[in-house]
Amino acid sequence: MIDFAEYFSGRISVLRNRNLANVFYRLGFVEIFGTGITRIKQLYEGVLKKTVFEVTENTIKIVLPVFEEKENLSDDEREIYKLLSKAVMKPISEIAPYVSFGKSKTTQLLKDMEKKGVILIEGKGRGTKYIIK
Repeated sequence: MIDFAEYFSGRISVLRNRNLANVFYRLGFVEIFGTGITRIKQLYEGVLKKTVFEVTENTIKIVLPVFEEKENLSDDEREIYKLLSKAVMKPISEIAPYVSFGKSKTTQLLKDMEKKGVILIEGKGRGTKYIIK
């Protein structure tokens, strides 16, 4: 059985899926075989959604998130971004209670995020809703 801690640290190098390894090699994510886990962790370090590693007795599952790195977002904007969805429009009432600042600052940050092209704002007044672009 593969120990999760050993696997996650990158100390284990067992080529289990030659096709997948070749894809990563051709994409330039892996220069040599056996460095995949370390490279994946480094590559996705600044991404908002994290990579999920699941190690069981017989399988290893890695879920790689879509790059949504928003380098131009402030820490406060990132806090809001994590609460938003690409599928469901949310009103301010579903965002403001979960951030560490007030409703007016939240509203202003959402407007700034729209100017940066990160989110869409639809509606006016009480009907205003926000969604990730």
